Amino acid sequence: MSTSMTPARTTARIEDPALLTGRGRFLDDLDPLPGTLTAAIVRSPHPHARIRGVDLTRARAHPGVAAVIGPDEVLEALNPFPLSLKTPMSYYPTATDRARFVGEPVAVVVAADRYAAEDAAELVSVDYEPLPPVVDVDAALRPEAPRLHDAADSNVATDRTFHFGPVDELFAAADHVVRGEYRFPRYSSTPMECYSVIAEWQDEVDGPAIAAWANFHGPFSMVPVIAGSLGVPASRVRLMIPADNGGSFGIKAGIYPYVVLMALASKHAGRPVRWTEDRSEHLLASSAGSDRAMRFEAAVSAEGQVQALRADLVDNVGAYLRPPEPSTLYRCFGNLTGAYDVEAVQIRSRAVVTNKTPTGLNRGFGGQQLYFGLERLMDKIAATCGIDVAEIRQRNLVPADAFPSRTATGGIYDSGDYPQALALGLKNADYPALRQRQREARERGEHFGIGLATIVDPSATNIGYVGLATPAEERPAGRGKSGSTEHVRVSVDVNGVVSVLLGTVPQGQGHATVAQQVVADRLGLPLEKVRPVVEMDTATTPWTISSGSYSSRFAPLLTSALVEACDRLARTMRTAAGSMLGLDPEEFEFAEGRIRHPDDHAKSVDFRHAAGVVHWDPGSLPEGTSARLYEEAAFTPPQAKAASRDDQINSSLCYGFVAELVVCRIDPQTYELTLELVSTVHDAGTILNPVLLEGQVHGALAHAIGGAMYEEMRYSDNGQPTSATFMDYLCPTTAEVGYELRSDHLETPSPLTRLGAKGCGEGSCMSLPVAIANAVADALGPSGADITTLPIHGDVIHRLLTAATTDTAVLEGTEGEN
Repeated sequence: MSTSMTPARTTARIEDPALLTGRGRFLDDLDPLPGTLTAAIVRSPHPHARIRGVDLTRARAHPGVAAVIGPDEVLEALNPFPLSLKTPMSYYPTATDRARFVGEPVAVVVAADRYAAEDAAELVSVDYEPLPPVVDVDAALRPEAPRLHDAADSNVATDRTFHFGPVDELFAAADHVVRGEYRFPRYSSTPMECYSVIAEWQDEVDGPAIAAWANFHGPFSMVPVIAGSLGVPASRVRLMIPADNGGSFGIKAGIYPYVVLMALASKHAGRPVRWTEDRSEHLLASSAGSDRAMRFEAAVSAEGQVQALRADLVDNVGAYLRPPEPSTLYRCFGNLTGAYDVEAVQIRSRAVVTNKTPTGLNRGFGGQQLYFGLERLMDKIAATCGIDVAEIRQRNLVPADAFPSRTATGGIYDSGDYPQALALGLKNADYPALRQRQREARERGEHFGIGLATIVDPSATNIGYVGLATPAEERPAGRGKSGSTEHVRVSVDVNGVVSVLLGTVPQGQGHATVAQQVVADRLGLPLEKVRPVVEMDTATTPWTISSGSYSSRFAPLLTSALVEACDRLARTMRTAAGSMLGLDPEEFEFAEGRIRHPDDHAKSVDFRHAAGVVHWDPGSLPEGTSARLYEEAAFTPPQAKAASRDDQINSSLCYGFVAELVVCRIDPQTYELTLELVSTVHDAGTILNPVLLEGQVHGALAHAIGGAMYEEMRYSDNGQPTSATFMDYLCPTTAEVGYELRSDHLETPSPLTRLGAKGCGEGSCMSLPVAIANAVADALGPSGADITTLPIHGDVIHRLLTAATTDTAVLEGTEGEN
């Protein structure tokens, strides 16, 4: 197996001391503008209702109120948000003609403090005409369904079908056709800090400008979306992100309608406006991962080889197709066949609007949904063929000698050894012994299950995948979209201290720690001589529309840009050292804080002395040498291209791998589900920092347990949310993650990144939910029950077993085999 390009280095997180001593810089702690007012939002209590009138008179007359705005002010001043594709479903930061989900903003009250704003908000009178709601995609697809947007022909925001390879021929010749229908639930990210915005409308001589602070984390393609709604050039929108944002996990990545809303409120109030979301508002109306209904079919040989795949994916995106949606449908387009070598694929991808909160990104977005269906199907294929679930996967994995491996949909898997990683996970769990324990447990009448999942973990997203939602003939030639670029700025001061300005907007992953480590290693410096800065200001920080902390971009992209910037600085530093020593600069190396000859360490100068020469004595440098110790680098991999005319795309730059095994028990009396063991193996390319990587694995596992066993954003049939507080929306705590964890790693460095690194923060969020589902299905196997949806807990298991005893083996959906 390949080893990493640079040795893995364990360093302590430099972000932690400030957080542990209460010195974090969160937006609600900051007061960047004097005289800032506070806003409260009036929200719709109806999932679907026509707005016949809004009376703001009493609210405007309340003491301490500076401004109140409603639908009329929004329609007068703002454009609908530019969407990711052309669809007649206008989206504003408030309801205008009608409310389309419970919690949708209708009016904003600005006052001297939150108390006065909240009191005045209760005085806003809205005349609603309730309309029939629709919350389920099956119901929303019916011709007679209530239509959310009158200008649209239906509730379908996008509907595309793709064909790659001889799908029909392979299905016609298959020994088995295995089918399954599955549903993945809507759940959220529940960060510690909810949304927060401070906005100021600035009337300047050459036109309006907007300065806004937000705990937004990218992608910064949202900046032109915000500007488009405000009707100003993107250069007139200045967005600033504090150093700490209280976590996001994707929830703060989509369009921030509240930036636009608070900017407009500031215009009417004539002062800066602050708004901080409370937890109920967040659960009610911020964002969530898409719930998906899906159908898979596989053409399978008698030996268990999957030859072709059909997938029908329907995402419930809520009331509006909020940018960057339909990202969840297409983020995993290049890796739709997962870790398996499948010749041909047919996909139908639909996004449907309903009277739920609009969706966005949630850790592992797209992959969570995809792999739940695909990996449940793999277990069904194993049962159909009479082959063990581990063996069926080994037979179908992309072989180690096939890399780089191109998928039917256009993905290019850069490196890996999937069979070895799976074998390692099975070995670490002692798979044969587990099966023996299961046989013994079943003889005692116990429910003991073993579940597997093997998935490809995409990182460094190519945002061009969103273009697939538009048919090729409607995509203007020469105006395609792509992107996996990341910027960084590195400089050396007169004392030889290196400053690193990052634009990745971290949310707790340790970007500053790794950046410090990479730069120190590259320039041979002690860690304390490197100072990372992680605050984003679009007026001063290098950025591009693809910048941000999403889709596991940091390790593959920003570290590559860091290496490029450091190497440019090194050339100048070598030149300075060469002029000081009278030696050829090309011969020098960087080590131990010095620039030295590799064969004679006596021929050396301190790094700081060489920097001093460039700053203080540039005339001593060779003629033509630039006295510049400031470099900005952008890493733009050429592999990230726009979608082809035949709709293929390499939707990510790098593809890691995760093999996960779960052991579970179900109490026969209480039906309580307990995880006993998780064995996980990750291949994220070169490991840059083992402690941080392991922390990402632990965090992703905990997050995934929430979606698999506890968390679900539920709605009643009449469109009312029934889980808008932590009394009803259950997040796991340390008590629920008390399983034995056996975590291991494989390293197959990516040939496409400068350090060979890939992302690792999302993998287990994609694999663990379905591994748990597979384990529970295995535990309940003798009863004939099946798992087709999440979350799984005692109530669900009780219903499954009850249904099984009455010859109803499936909780939701119908599955079969030809």
